[in-house]
Amino acid sequence: MPCHPSDGRGIRVYAVGKSVRGQVRAVNQDRLLVVDLGGGAVEIERQEDDAFAVGPLDFMLDPTGAVLMVADGMGGRAAGERASEAAVTVVGRAMADEAVADSDGPAFVGRMGRALAKANEAIHSEGMSDERYRGMGTTATVVGIQGSTAYIAQVGDSRAYVARNRSITRLTRDQSLVQDLIDMGVLSEEDARRAPSNQILQALGVSAKVEPALTYHELRRDDVLLLCSDGLSRVVTDDEVQEAVASAVDCTALCDQLVDLANERGGPDNITLLVAHLAGDGIDPPDDDEVVLRREYSPPTG
Repeated sequence: MPCHPSDGRGIRVYAVGKSVRGQVRAVNQDRLLVVDLGGGAVEIERQEDDAFAVGPLDFMLDPTGAVLMVADGMGGRAAGERASEAAVTVVGRAMADEAVADSDGPAFVGRMGRALAKANEAIHSEGMSDERYRGMGTTATVVGIQGSTAYIAQVGDSRAYVARNRSITRLTRDQSLVQDLIDMGVLSEEDARRAPSNQILQALGVSAKVEPALTYHELRRDDVLLLCSDGLSRVVTDDEVQEAVASAVDCTALCDQLVDLANERGGPDNITLLVAHLAGDGIDPPDDDEVVLRREYSPPTG
């Protein structure tokens, strides 16, 4: 499902995102972010019915990179919305302010870590100082793209995927009680989708310190990155996401199709999806049977 041709020099990024309230929630506590670090934060359009949209965007990847992010707030009507808004605002500003045109992966990941730490501190401080926002927090899944590498920092259970060679790979592991039960063999994936609630084990703003899970992944030409909140992943299966990628004519149609599907299944939570297609001759094509490798990121020592 190419969103644009794969020819041209360098690496082209085509991105589109959508966030809606769903059928049950009173307000939309999800937020999304796209930052072209060579060109600044991208304006997120607020639409009717508490919906948000970004793109379609089409830009050449600058040596400073780009950042994609989805945040899913929690903590009551005003608090969750405030937490997720603060998260994307602080992370976007911090990454743009520290943008440096280099190819040093550790430095790039270090900036991501500092940005999330600043967001965590801002949310936690406001929650501690204002009783209305006590205990507020938000998930944060951040994908930083530098060259042909994607670095992922995750807090909570918002997900990131990559579609390649007619298959899809989940790049993140939900930091949740339900995921722990799946890993122990107590619950199946299908049982998990029917669970009435899901306790996340970590969120920005809840504690004074946060420890994002860090991974990195080598990207290939025509990879499609997808970030989503659990309002989509709890009602739409990974196989259905892949089927949608295979059948959609472009990224906008893919985004609309999956968000609409989650809404048709009751929309029990806010639904957010961010899609990015990578193209251009600055990124290698995949082998016919190449799979996506998920590698834990360990900061260099010394």
